[in-house]
Amino acid sequence: MGQSIDVAGFLQTLSIAAIPILFAITLHEVAHGWVALTFGDRTAESQGRLSLNPIRHIDPIGTVLVPALLLFLGGFLFGWAKPVPVNPRYMRNPRANMVWVSAAGPAANLLMAIGWAFVMMLCQSFDLGVVGRWLEAMGAVGITINMLLAVFNMLPIPPLDGGQVLTNLLPRGQLTAMLEALYPWGLFIVLGLVATGLLGPLVGGPIAFLKGLLVAAFGLQ
Repeated sequence: MGQSIDVAGFLQTLSIAAIPILFAITLHEVAHGWVALTFGDRTAESQGRLSLNPIRHIDPIGTVLVPALLLFLGGFLFGWAKPVPVNPRYMRNPRANMVWVSAAGPAANLLMAIGWAFVMMLCQSFDLGVVGRWLEAMGAVGITINMLLAVFNMLPIPPLDGGQVLTNLLPRGQLTAMLEALYPWGLFIVLGLVATGLLGPLVGGPIAFLKGLLVAAFGLQ
């Protein structure tokens, strides 16, 4: 007979992971819009996408189906929200400004990882019973998912944030033209990295390093 499905375990995991995942992908996108607004682009604001209400940013597949399925299967935890619209034409210095706009999402994830580390430190410092253990588990998920989103999105592959940062940092020329030509193929490149097993080593090392810094800084167990 096949192995029975642990529905109770899945629901328990979902109760721990749902909030960190929603915050991680929502604030990642909102950060792009907030920074774009400071540079004069009101596109996200005009479309109501600067809201902290997760419903405004939910992608049915990337925010709900994919993370839930991965949690259910016990595999690689990942997800995404609807991209916040950004229009560089409204910015005062489009190329320079887009560097900061693109980096804002991963930066928000790093700040959230620090916040979750602080939550874990408090839970490990005080006996909060069942609630404390639940929050501590939530903090561990929050650190992991935010580190994953920060490192993954900073890979220099257009249209990921790292690819956009690199494209706007480099002087205009053949190299930037080549990077811009990769934009329609970025998803396929990422899928190729996943299929060949190369994505794990690319993101695993930086994630382990950053998590190690948080563990040391907050004295986490």
